[in-house]
Amino acid sequence: MLIHFDTEALVRKISEAFRMSPSSEAGLTAVLGRVRQDSFTFASLPQLAYFLATVKWETGHTFRPMDERGPVGYFSKYDTSTQAGIKIGNTQPGDGSRFKARGYIPITGRSNYAKFSKVLGVDLTENPERACDEKAAYQIAALGMHDGVFTGDKLDDYLHSAGTPNYVSARRIVNGSDHADDIAKIARDIEPILTACCV
Repeated sequence: MLIHFDTEALVRKISEAFRMSPSSEAGLTAVLGRVRQDSFTFASLPQLAYFLATVKWETGHTFRPMDERGPVGYFSKYDTSTQAGIKIGNTQPGDGSRFKARGYIPITGRSNYAKFSKVLGVDLTENPERACDEKAAYQIAALGMHDGVFTGDKLDDYLHSAGTPNYVSARRIVNGSDHADDIAKIARDIEPILTACCV
């Protein structure tokens, strides 16, 4: 379903609701530009509200693709010899920093970069920095939530076209129950704004 909205009004109202900075407004404008071109991901306003809430939360409220920062030693916790590194499929020295968290909904680890390489048709394992490009970051986030690529759960499982949206349980689409209530609250605040700005 192609959702039509007034981008300028939507950004202004979301910015007012959350007291966003001009930089975050620019980030939201870019995300909404991608949404406008997307005719299949969001079957309802609650799905779009939850997507925007998730992106807001995962990017530290900036609506900009994140690029995990830290000294080289910080990423050693994801080395091939660690449990965390093995869990996310890191197999070569330096994979911890090479496949650090990137994106609107950040992916981490060689396995996730390889998985989304197949989904996008772009080799993110050879060029992991591309996960921070706005287009790739949007596709990872949108397809990951729509198709269940992150965890197996998808938007349609919790946010149907009809019925009450289950914003709290929808967190399972990305990350279990981590901050489920926080993100659900953001989605509930965004949904009426979308309703007012969509035509």
